[in-house]
Amino acid sequence: MALPLVVGVDGSESSLTAVDWAVAEAARHGLPLRLVHASLWERYEGGVPADGAERPSEQLMAEHVVGSAAERARRRDPDVKVVTDILPEDAVSALLREGQDAFALVTGSRGRGELRGLLLGSVGLAVAGRAYCPVVVVRGDRAGVAGTHERILLGAGTSDSCGRAAEFGFREAEARGCVLDVVRAWRRPADVLRPRHRRTHGRTGGAAADAAPPGGPEERAAAVLEELLREAAAGHRAVRVRRATVEGPAHKVLVERSAAADLVVVGARRAAGHFGLQLGRTGHTLLHHAQCPVAVVPQQV
Repeated sequence: MALPLVVGVDGSESSLTAVDWAVAEAARHGLPLRLVHASLWERYEGGVPADGAERPSEQLMAEHVVGSAAERARRRDPDVKVVTDILPEDAVSALLREGQDAFALVTGSRGRGELRGLLLGSVGLAVAGRAYCPVVVVRGDRAGVAGTHERILLGAGTSDSCGRAAEFGFREAEARGCVLDVVRAWRRPADVLRPRHRRTHGRTGGAAADAAPPGGPEERAAAVLEELLREAAAGHRAVRVRRATVEGPAHKVLVERSAAADLVVVGARRAAGHFGLQLGRTGHTLLHHAQCPVAVVPQQV
């Protein structure tokens, strides 16, 4: 039986956008959709009332949240199987636990009641930084969320930190029948960027002395990219791949290119026994600034 696509819902506009995105994703992959709402009302209001008893307002609100989300999902695609659940715990704990048996977790970019100016809500950030399954934070402009660019963007890390992310990116591109753009950013060493003069046997070094040696940063970036693709592309020969090595900081390069993508995919290292957020600078920046949905795919190390 296929693992479900799990969506955290809280009644906010952001979470409803996440539901819409997840319905299309579930249909593409033939997955059931599981809509969960985390509520502590049982803990604070004395548990489930007996039949016929007056229900607490928090319970009624929780039932309304999941019921409305389920109805919305069924209207968008009646063929997608939808189940709902209300979990008596905080949202982060509930979603992390649900992620243990999920194809992926999906959240909106901001939750109900969070400040409007926030670029990313606390739940989305915490789940993306701690889950051991892929996490998709649905954010960005209308074209990116709607998937009109027909392009998946993969930030290419090394195979030991990005192998699962690469597989996820290929699978997404294959399911959508679209192009996979694979980008590896590179930087020149600081001593190459700074103008300087070196003395070599009593002579001042010129342009040749300061030139990057063979096998410099761009060549190494290309080698990393090719190694990653050689492993990930094996089972996805039909996917059209565009490779690019781009000079600049990875977080800036990918944010800029996310404007022409339907999903940006990055890897995140997960060390066993570590309970804090495990997000690199690139993933953290994309979650706050990408112009399309972001998939953070963990790689255990």
